[in-house]
Amino acid sequence: MSDLVRLAEEWRDQDPDPETRAELDAILERDDRAELEARFGAKLEFGTAGLRGALGAGPNRMNRVTVMRAAAGLARVLGPGRHVVIGYDGRHKSDVFAADTARVLTGAGLRASVMAGKWPTPVLAFAVRHLGADAGVMVTASHNPPQDNGYKVYWGDGAQIVPPIDREISEAIDAVGRVDALPLGDGWQTLGHDDIVVPYLRALTTLPIGDAREISVAYTPLHGVGGATVSEAFRAAGFEVPVMVSRQAMPDPDFPTVAFPNPEEPGAMDLVLELAAATHADLVIANDPDADRCAVGTPLPDGGYRMLTGDEVGGLLAEHVLRHTSGGDRLVATSIVSSSLLAKIAAAHGVRHAETLTGFKWIMKSGPGLVFGYEEALGYSVGSDAGLPVHDKDGVGAALTVAGMAAMAKRDGRSLLDLLDDQARRYGLHATTQLSVRVEDLSLIAKAIERLRTHPPVRLAGRTVESAEDLSQGVAGLPPTEGLRYRLSGDARIVVRPSGTEPKLKCYLEVVVPVEGDDVAAARARAARDLEDLKKDLSLALGL
Repeated sequence: MSDLVRLAEEWRDQDPDPETRAELDAILERDDRAELEARFGAKLEFGTAGLRGALGAGPNRMNRVTVMRAAAGLARVLGPGRHVVIGYDGRHKSDVFAADTARVLTGAGLRASVMAGKWPTPVLAFAVRHLGADAGVMVTASHNPPQDNGYKVYWGDGAQIVPPIDREISEAIDAVGRVDALPLGDGWQTLGHDDIVVPYLRALTTLPIGDAREISVAYTPLHGVGGATVSEAFRAAGFEVPVMVSRQAMPDPDFPTVAFPNPEEPGAMDLVLELAAATHADLVIANDPDADRCAVGTPLPDGGYRMLTGDEVGGLLAEHVLRHTSGGDRLVATSIVSSSLLAKIAAAHGVRHAETLTGFKWIMKSGPGLVFGYEEALGYSVGSDAGLPVHDKDGVGAALTVAGMAAMAKRDGRSLLDLLDDQARRYGLHATTQLSVRVEDLSLIAKAIERLRTHPPVRLAGRTVESAEDLSQGVAGLPPTEGLRYRLSGDARIVVRPSGTEPKLKCYLEVVVPVEGDDVAAARARAARDLEDLKKDLSLALGL
């Protein structure tokens, strides 16, 4: 206990934040060993996703000391004279963490440019390349719960960092001493709306939006920072500005109307779907709180609306981009947990296809000529003959492109559902779903994966497991990553992996069903049954 007390007192004495100092004083006063162990028995590890965790005092929480140490580590890796762009979202303390980062970087002899507003993550990713910066920092926890915040680092190519840069920064962070001994500066540049948002919106006009504009959109930023930028983007492109869910329109770090501010979570889309029904909208669009992801919904023929899966939107956008770009050396890419449909679309259009590890940092490294990349978790980077405006997922650019695609379909008397049916007839119906298990004890995830690794299933839902690949050994030329992939008879696939940002075990299921006699509805019904059967058997095999 004495070691924990000493660590807590040392932390408190260097902490510039009166709130977290008071938090530690209260914990020390009541001699709360469990709370001290939770905060000082481990630390947030800096990796390819940067840092992400709950707000609070101690090295295992997001706070000003943790952020200043991260900034100091980044400064040591970059060196004096380098330029870093800093953005932040509307979460608790995001603006404070951004300012602390600027103080540490300028104090270490680097140049810092801090965005003047709470703008989307893709604006920051765009700014790194637009300004010719050496790195970027975005203070955001994306779609995590309200109590979390995070610290995402981009390199000079405008993409998220990958190994070995993450390891170099992590080692530099570990070498940082007390933050109250760090030299702090105050001479950073402030980037206004005209400096960076306007160039970003101008870059989005190069996307394959088409020339149809008659489309009505119901939209929500989910209490995040996307609302103003999306409205501007639609107006600049000549669309009618989306009708917005008023209760979710402004940034609010408490996310009062949703249990989790993630468009994929149950209930998160309820208000925007109600708005769509009330306004008879042609299209439903939602961003996550930092607006790097985009969720899409479309009307049903008999009333109501259906949210599309990330794989469905990914397939539609891929085909749309390939039809509206030219050149033979184009590349499309997605992750190993996303649908296999993209490979078939690429082959049909005579372009290259790449499969990467999970995460947009890997998709952006998939190779030259990349015009489209996506991951099933609602992340898309849409490009054109001019290239990719953003080297990361971009929920604003994706929203614009989907609106253009839906407007073109509407002009032809068709819908996004019709376009999905077209793809099912052409390539077979590729149906995907996810089995996600949230845990309090992270060791349960490791135990479940180890159980599958040592006792792999032989049959699931009546299908033979034809191959079992341990992704930690590296497969198909990919770097090693924790997870397992199974290929099943009857053209089915399962990938099991721990989430990189949340305490979840995620399982990604896909079945491919041929469309017989032009009956897409029957194929969808069969696929739904098959996926449900696979989920049931996989749940039993996991033991969670």
